Order: sequence, then C-alpha cells, then structure tokens
Amino acid sequence: MDWIEIIVHTTTLGAEPVTDQLMAEGATGTMVEDRADIPDPDKPNGYWEIIDPKLIESMPEDVLVHAWLEPDAGFPERMASLRQRLGALKERQSGLGSLEIETKNVRDEDWSEVWKQFYKPFRAGRKLVVKPTWEQYDAQPEDEVIEIDPGMAFGSGTHETTGMCLELLEDALHGGERVIDVGTGSGILAIGAAKLGAREVLAIDIDPMAVKVAKENIAHNGLSETITAVEGNLLDRQEMICEVCVANIIADVICAFAEPLTHHIVPGGLFICSGIIKEREQDVLDALHAAGYEVLEVRRKGEWVAMLSRRP
Repeated sequence: MDWIEIIVHTTTLGAEPVTDQLMAEGATGTMVEDRADIPDPDKPNGYWEIIDPKLIESMPEDVLVHAWLEPDAGFPERMASLRQRLGALKERQSGLGSLEIETKNVRDEDWSEVWKQFYKPFRAGRKLVVKPTWEQYDAQPEDEVIEIDPGMAFGSGTHETTGMCLELLEDALHGGERVIDVGTGSGILAIGAAKLGAREVLAIDIDPMAVKVAKENIAHNGLSETITAVEGNLLDRQEMICEVCVANIIADVICAFAEPLTHHIVPGGLFICSGIIKEREQDVLDALHAAGYEVLEVRRKGEWVAMLSRRP
C-alpha cells in the first residue's frame, strides 16, 4: 500500500507541537526540515567546517514537518481532525506560521478515492450500522442504517471519537428528543440521532464544505425534514434548545463552549462530548464541573475520551 506523506508548513517554534498533533492522528513517523538546524558555516566547528553554504540556501524558508499516514478507511477523518487540531493550535499560540498542509506520494485526486476500498459497512452500537453509500449491506430487522459518503469532512464513523458518540447517543435517546450536533462534519451524528428517534435535529458547523457534505448525506438518508444543517457558530446565531447536545470537536472548544451551551440544553438535558485526547481529559472535566454539569460517564478508546454529562 502507498503511504501518503503529509507536510505541514510551520516555524521552528511550531515544529514540536505540530509533530505532536501528527503523531496523535496516527502518523507512523515524522521528520522536521528546518534550516535553523544547520549551523552557520561562517562559524565553523568540527565537521561543520566542510558544509556548503548553498545547502542552507536550498532549504525551504518554512519549517516543514513531514509525516506518513496510511490511506485506510479512517484517513479522511484523520485529515479532517488534523485540520481541526492545527486550527485550534494556531488560535492558542502565535508564531507558528501558516500551518498549511500538503500531501505527496499519491495525487490529491487519487487519495480522495483510494481509501474507499477499505471503508466497509460496520456496526456502531446495538442497532446503528454505518454503511458507505457505495457499498451493499443486508440490513437485519433491528438495524438502523446510516448511509454516509464523508468526502473530506470528518465523520466516517471509523474514528474512535465518532464511534463513542454514536454509542452514547444510542444509550441517551429514547424517541422524541430535540438534538443539536455541534461541529457536524459529515452529519453522521445528526443522522444517527434521527435514526434513533430524535424528532428535530440541528446540525451546525463553521466549515461550509462540511455543511455541504452533511446536507447531501442528510438528503440521501431521507431526513431533510427532520435535520436542518446550517453553517455558523451555534452560540452566535441559533436559539434552538434541546434535550441532547452532542459535540465531537476538540478539547479547547468544548471547554470554551461548556458554560454557554447550558443556554441551549434544557434543565436535566444531556451533553455528549468527544474529540478529547487523553491528555486533556482533566481539563474538560474541570470545565464541565465549573459549568455545573454532572458527569455521568467517561468512555475511553485508544488515545481518545468521550463524556456524557447532565445539565443541572
């Protein structure tokens, strides 16, 4: 199988945190290309006396962090998650450069399709089954089938965070609830909620491409009357309240949204959150407790954490 090389443009300051984000998304290895690592040939020392000054001139001005990922069924989710991670990193810390992402080894038009051969129908809970739109599946009587083409939006269902959210939704929903899906990506959680009996679902995302993909998936599943997909920030433009809110995003956003989201969740309503790397588990717990939530359950898979909490 071809490995896909991911290259992130950053700075010397950003090399380490960018490397951490790439490794967290399953990179098999990384390499940093930084002209600052080459000693000044005008100040020779030992072996560096024989360095050719043209070497430095030939190196890119940006610091490049190279990583290698396998284009399996989870590849689009890892790429979407990486973009989210780098965006959050840029908001938290200045001086990290553009954080632009490049891919090599397989052309973009190839890797956007090659992973599909590994993406097969699978069970994501007791009743929920995730099925790629291009695959066949013989549904059992109890199955609720979510048909998805995630494109380059986050949410094929293969990522641990998405799987845990679907499982928690299956436990939380009994029929007739209003649900808000914050950072909907492909729309998979919104569709899952509707399949589980939610009567009204708001799917919201700040990424216009994700909203486009979500609307297509919602229509494909015949749920356009139940689910409304919109672009924007829930806290800025929406007044809907719900019995269950789900947010599969990143720890920093969950921490920032925890208190404002209480205005969108009915008293005693549930908040499901994931996209939390294990190192940030306590930060999210602290934010939820500070906002008055009662944490009912914490689930962990691999490097990831999901939480179910109740608004007082």
